[in-house]
Amino acid sequence: MRKTRKKIGDLLVDTGLITEIQLQEALRDKTEKQRIGDVLLQKRFITEQQLIEVLEFQLGIPHISLFRYPIDSSLTSLVSKEIARRYNLMPLKREGDKLFIAMSDPLDFFAIEDVRLTTGFQIETAIATKDEIYNAINKYYDLGEGIIEFMDDIPEEAQKERITNEDSPVVKLVNQILLNAVQLRASDIHIDPQETKVALRYRIDGVLRTERILPKNMQNVLTARIKIMANLDITENRIPQDGRIKMNLDFHPVDLRISTLPTVYGEKIVMRVLDLSNQLNDLQHLGFNKVNLQRFMKLIERPTGIILLTGPTGSGKSSTLYAALNKLNSEDVNIITIEDPVEYQLEGVNQIHVNSNIGMTFATGLRAILRQDPNIIMVGEIRDRETADIAVRASLTGHLVLSTLHTNDSLGTITRLIDMGVEPFLVASSLTGVVSQRLVRRVCRDCAEAHEPTKRELEIFAKHGIRIEEIIRGRGCGTCNMTGYKGRVAIHELLEINDEMRRVIMNIESFSKLREIAIKNKMIFLIDDGLLKVKQGITTTEEILRVAFAE
Repeated sequence: MRKTRKKIGDLLVDTGLITEIQLQEALRDKTEKQRIGDVLLQKRFITEQQLIEVLEFQLGIPHISLFRYPIDSSLTSLVSKEIARRYNLMPLKREGDKLFIAMSDPLDFFAIEDVRLTTGFQIETAIATKDEIYNAINKYYDLGEGIIEFMDDIPEEAQKERITNEDSPVVKLVNQILLNAVQLRASDIHIDPQETKVALRYRIDGVLRTERILPKNMQNVLTARIKIMANLDITENRIPQDGRIKMNLDFHPVDLRISTLPTVYGEKIVMRVLDLSNQLNDLQHLGFNKVNLQRFMKLIERPTGIILLTGPTGSGKSSTLYAALNKLNSEDVNIITIEDPVEYQLEGVNQIHVNSNIGMTFATGLRAILRQDPNIIMVGEIRDRETADIAVRASLTGHLVLSTLHTNDSLGTITRLIDMGVEPFLVASSLTGVVSQRLVRRVCRDCAEAHEPTKRELEIFAKHGIRIEEIIRGRGCGTCNMTGYKGRVAIHELLEINDEMRRVIMNIESFSKLREIAIKNKMIFLIDDGLLKVKQGITTTEEILRVAFAE
């Protein structure tokens, strides 16, 4: 089997999909249990579609798309859900004594043998992507599971057992909802009560989509189960509540932030999913272009000053902050953070929770941090003048301060700080740089196609001094759920504060003067960085114009 796997790597090199250096790097980083194909996918050297095409060519096993495949749903009684999930396979159809199954790894002979022994059929395999198989398992095995049992009238005394017993339908349903969210890489789960039903929606790549509709009579037990998991008061349904769940799902450590909100049709629940195994802690992988990455590295390596990250909620500011802290984290520096809440725990970094109920605000925490001999301070968010003042004074007394602020662009941050009540001379002397960022969806690599730019697109690119010959768009496939997009990437603008800008800020000159200096210093604005990413085939013009203004 090892020879075959080695040949896959060689075949990928022969077809020019990867280089020999990339193959050696993947072989070096591969753990004993990992397959070389999975490592190459992880490192983004190839797409799953490319890997499947090579397997199809090498093994002579057909590749199928499950998105519109007429799967025989009666076969779910033949192959158990446990086997389907364990081996990532899906039964397709039965012909005589042959059972056709779709697998993401047709070289897994243990799986094929296991299915043959449990079903008594001869097994014929086809190759499909992991995501397509996962979606098929959800659709044919999970959909409706346990719903029948909810319909029964259960006596009052059995209610508690119903929402705490690990084998009860509601517990299985909630676990399945959470597992699906992690597998589909959803950032948020919405449970929306409506007049006659309950909508379950996932936010995937920044866009909400309805995953399934549940009957109205499931609402109360579902809400009660989630509240019990988050240690919330299940008897209180008139005021909003916040909680947290930490758990392992299929050996995945997952952190969930829970928020409940009373609505006219019952309590709406939103769960923010923090997949702890998926955190990005490398600045190289955050989507910075070469110029901005170089400038950002130079900023964070300064011993003093304030660096601010700006953008709306859910624009990836925290990921960039954590990546910067990870880069700066070493034994010879004392890093202390104050956050609301602590999202990811970093080893070697002292992290503090904000708790306004007991008076532990950003401002009081920041004052205490200054007495702890810090080198680098990270403040989760500057929300008021008091926090801004202390952060400014901390930077002027020899500390590097990293924080976030809600503004639309990097230049607007300066006016925002002055509006908050920070003296212009303090802003000028303490602020060293501002990064503004947004998240845009990546074009799905498996169904990407080149298109001619439209007249409007040519005008936009020409206005920003960029030549464009083709635009890459996804036509939609099973891997990306027919959206044409898979994953997200950040676009940035980075403002470095130089002496000329400091004079303008101190003299409280017009905002347009700051913009002129930024243009003169060849600052790359959000729209420019976005359009460059469109030119590279990473995203589309529509995505850029959705988050950035074309001046």
